[in-house]
Amino acid sequence: MTGAVEGPVVDLNADLGESFGRWVLGDDAALLPLLSSANVACGFHAGDPLTLRRTCEGAAAHGVAVGAQVGYRDLAGFGRRFLDASPDELAADVLYQLGALDAMARAAGTRVTYLKPHGALYHASVEDEGQASAVVEAVRAFDASLPVLGLPGSRLLALAEDAGLRAVPEAFADRAYTPQGRLVDRRQPGAVLSDPDAVAARVVRLAVDGEVEAVDGSVVAVGAASVCVHGDSPGAVAMARAVRAALEAAGVAVRAFAPPPAGPGGA
Repeated sequence: MTGAVEGPVVDLNADLGESFGRWVLGDDAALLPLLSSANVACGFHAGDPLTLRRTCEGAAAHGVAVGAQVGYRDLAGFGRRFLDASPDELAADVLYQLGALDAMARAAGTRVTYLKPHGALYHASVEDEGQASAVVEAVRAFDASLPVLGLPGSRLLALAEDAGLRAVPEAFADRAYTPQGRLVDRRQPGAVLSDPDAVAARVVRLAVDGEVEAVDGSVVAVGAASVCVHGDSPGAVAMARAVRAALEAAGVAVRAFAPPPAGPGGA
């Protein structure tokens, strides 16, 4: 007797924990129930300690995986400005962020289960060998079983695989793609998508067919285990709700690629 064949499965993630003090960004409480993974800021590009702890508590309460969203030390620029940090300095910064967020996650009864770079560091690690290798070095030093989430075809994922780490390819629900499979610079018109229904249909196509339409109308193959909805995008909650509903209607299971631990603090 053969078992039933499982249909498509995809992880749905968003950037959370990016508020700072009295400055509130995004509606984390409304987004969390719609996600399977949360990319939580670590205090360098956004997020104060209390915000990070509360975000981890919310993720634990909803059974959502916590990922460390590490970035450049750039609060003023929200981590979206490239900083030419040396590999040694960057590796130490990433390791510091991993440790800080994991402490908050443990206190909330969960653990950090993966890493994803943020903003300029995410884009730098696509092509820059030194920046990508620094991120990989920090993950290996922290926990070599920790998966790394990044853009398909990036140096980050290639180096992660070479180092024996689990490399997880990611697609973006609300970002336009170039014909080369890269993200359109968000400073360009049309780089960020805002129509929930159009984005939902786009994500279903990504999950089922592994492809996305680029800005020039060509079709780009994008094999992704996780799809990101930006938490700071306009109408992020409505968009995430539409995406989740569309995936479920299409028979696509939404499941974390790096599930949270079953017991308190991973015990």
